[in-house]
Amino acid sequence: RYFLVGSNPAETKYRVLKIDRTEPKDLVIIDDKHVYTQQEVRELLGRLDLGNRTKIGQKGSSGLSRAVSAFGVVGFVRFLEGYYIVLITKRRKMADIGGHAIYKIEDTNMIYIPNDSVRVTHPDEARYLRIFQNVDLSSNFYFSYSYDLSHSLQYNLTVLRMPLETLKTETTQTRQESFDIFEDEGLSTQGGSGVFGICSKPYEKYVWNGKLLEAVKNTVHRDWLLYIIHGFCGQSKLLIYGRPIYVTLIARRSSKFAGTRFLKRGANCEGDVANEVETEQILYDASVMSFSAGSYSSYVQVRGSVPLYWSQDISTMMPKPPITLDQADPFAHVAALHFDQMLQRFGSPIIILNLVKEREKRKHERILSEELVAAVTYLNQFLPPEHAIIYIPWDMAKYTKSKLCNVLDRLNVIAESVVKKTGFFVNRPDSYCSILRPDEKWNELGGCVVSTGRLQTGVLRTNCVDCLDRTNTAQFMVGKCALAYQLYSLGLIDKPNLQFDTDAVRLFEELYEDHGDTLSLQYGGSQLVHRVKTYRKIAPWTQHSKDIMQTLSRYYSNAFSDADRQDSINLFLGVFKPTEGKPHLWELPTDFYLHHKNTLSLSQTRRSYTYWWTTGVLKHLPLPFDEVTCIENRRKLTVKKFHKYEEEIDIHNEFFRPYELSSFDETFCLAMTNSTRDFMPKNVGIDPSPFTVRKPDETGKSVLGNKSNREETVLQRKTAASAPPPPSEEAVSSSSEDDSGTDKEDEGAVSQRSTPVKVTDTGDNTKLTENVVQSTKDVYGVNLSDVPSEDDLAIYTRFVQLGQSQHKQDKSGQQSCPKLHLDKVINLIPISSFSQDNIYEVQPPRADRKSIEIFHAHIQAGRGNMQPLGKDDFLMYREYIRNRYL
Repeated sequence: RYFLVGSNPAETKYRVLKIDRTEPKDLVIIDDKHVYTQQEVRELLGRLDLGNRTKIGQKGSSGLSRAVSAFGVVGFVRFLEGYYIVLITKRRKMADIGGHAIYKIEDTNMIYIPNDSVRVTHPDEARYLRIFQNVDLSSNFYFSYSYDLSHSLQYNLTVLRMPLETLKTETTQTRQESFDIFEDEGLSTQGGSGVFGICSKPYEKYVWNGKLLEAVKNTVHRDWLLYIIHGFCGQSKLLIYGRPIYVTLIARRSSKFAGTRFLKRGANCEGDVANEVETEQILYDASVMSFSAGSYSSYVQVRGSVPLYWSQDISTMMPKPPITLDQADPFAHVAALHFDQMLQRFGSPIIILNLVKEREKRKHERILSEELVAAVTYLNQFLPPEHAIIYIPWDMAKYTKSKLCNVLDRLNVIAESVVKKTGFFVNRPDSYCSILRPDEKWNELGGCVVSTGRLQTGVLRTNCVDCLDRTNTAQFMVGKCALAYQLYSLGLIDKPNLQFDTDAVRLFEELYEDHGDTLSLQYGGSQLVHRVKTYRKIAPWTQHSKDIMQTLSRYYSNAFSDADRQDSINLFLGVFKPTEGKPHLWELPTDFYLHHKNTLSLSQTRRSYTYWWTTGVLKHLPLPFDEVTCIENRRKLTVKKFHKYEEEIDIHNEFFRPYELSSFDETFCLAMTNSTRDFMPKNVGIDPSPFTVRKPDETGKSVLGNKSNREETVLQRKTAASAPPPPSEEAVSSSSEDDSGTDKEDEGAVSQRSTPVKVTDTGDNTKLTENVVQSTKDVYGVNLSDVPSEDDLAIYTRFVQLGQSQHKQDKSGQQSCPKLHLDKVINLIPISSFSQDNIYEVQPPRADRKSIEIFHAHIQAGRGNMQPLGKDDFLMYREYIRNRYL
């Protein structure tokens, strides 16, 4: 047998899974649903070790040996033989949202479960295993133990704030699953020490290991289920005069109709489109951590292929294969299914930004535009006018070629109108200063205003043909516009405007470049060809050669390696299931029938051509159907009752980990990208605000500037090139048996850049100090005159006299007459609670009666005379006893 021992981060609570290895093809897992303490797990493993030794009392041949240490279970998979278990053996912290850590999978391990004695071999098993492992789990797969990554921040915080009264039907089973001697005491529903937690089901479209967990989902406790997403996750720190603001970008790639560039185009019969990615930018003030007390804001936008039946034939080996429409769809059936999904998840309005070419010598991309316009026009006939789908066509390629037009200025106008229509999410009401001095743009903002803040209603859906280069630039401009509103809503800037060449926008642009490169590699096989700098027309001439290399890389990937990657994705996501006696995956001429279910069986129910939306969706618009309180959504939620002293709901312990030895050098928040360290100019006198426009030679990463700056930059580059990669968390195996599968190391730091190291000799130091000394006009913005005016001098003299007469002491011991000094001084009445308060003596205020009683009780306790204990004291003591000894 295999025993899987899992624990919480503090290693105070454990669960054990027993996996049977005697079944050759079935998966038999036993979960006793019991929560063990560390002592109980040691005893249990000790008994198992003792009972499985070959000879009683012989220590050499241990009956229990550790196979692997891991951070989580990705799932269980079977091809033609028995089951494998996929474990996460290495991870790296990538982001932090309200104290909840988000990790990237760095390495995994597949372990074959059945014993060799019962193994039934199959000749094709090894090939299937190789295809499955071709999906590299160590590249851009993310998970979190405590935060639901498949949902947006708006959904997570809206569900958390849902009043408990609406969920009373779910709270019938309030008894904890483990035996607890204090279970029924003090856990009253009304206040007391009982705390309710709400847990929602993940959004299946963005979960990539749903099929791998299907075999155990109903048999094991939900704490074992770890859902992973695929896409991108990046976080940077924006320092505004020392105040830390975390800017996070999370991209969720859809697991439905997933695949590579030319092999997955358009949509399938269920309305899922190719290359569908939901991008969410989250902004929060990191100085306050909790979701209930902190300030959080998010904005969501979507990219995805044009929702029609279309494809491109790659057998011709052309760089741009011709676009063909595969099926006629006069009633926009596929588009209706797709937009119905979007209305449920995002609400209205749905805004389509179509960036494909409008004018071409030979009709190519325009085919898609014409069909999409027809589909949207048809669907809008039946929607109420206020919730109609908004269609914005804009030929980005034509504007880029034109020397008269500025692409980004035009995109900025579109972005402003889009953000005004959809609004954004913020979990706090408008600040008092914005009510006093309202901005014109702020008053025109859309979305839904509620008592707790604002909700985003509707979403922008951007597409070009590939949804890579043009789409990423358009999404960046919309994200930049939304970022300005988010910063304004948190009271960090006075107007919702952000300009290029500021530290804040540079930091955000770099995040979006990484985001675009990652998504482009996943779908197209190469990094971005056209970047934001390309469209701003400030890219260096060396960029053109890089663009050509990326184009060639993309062409090679599409021609030679995409088919194998598509097979791997189909196998990993469970789209294809190997079966004895049926054709193998590599024998199929096409995977069209795997992704289009209606080709194998006709559905019994036919959707209406006019009422094309799900019932109930229209009733709640513009709010998204998934976030309203109704019976269907209540079924997706489970309510669990916690004790208020439980570690599981203690965010302080989760984030700071007082039980671990940690060092500042490896702390994630210090190692992440920092606007001050990585983007702000190194000159001291320059305005440190991240919203100040910098010249090209003033950036922290520029090679231009004076000699010392140039030398420093070269040194930074050498340091960055020679620096070792950032440390990642690796599962450390130890000889003891009680910490199996637990986390024994510090939080892994992720650093996209190494910290610049500055080495200068004494000669350089003198030069630097000369540069640092600047005029008061440069530093403070005001010229200080050499000689103060007579009025200022008189005020200062009075101030000095006041201080002298307040603090004068006669050193000789003779008391001098104070009237000599107090003739011209105003008599001031102290407003402090200290009756005598100056730099020489202090008269403390009188303590009130309650404080004196507390102090006396403290003195008595020191002498052994204890006060009678209250109810809270008893509860705390019982909790301590339970955690420590039971």
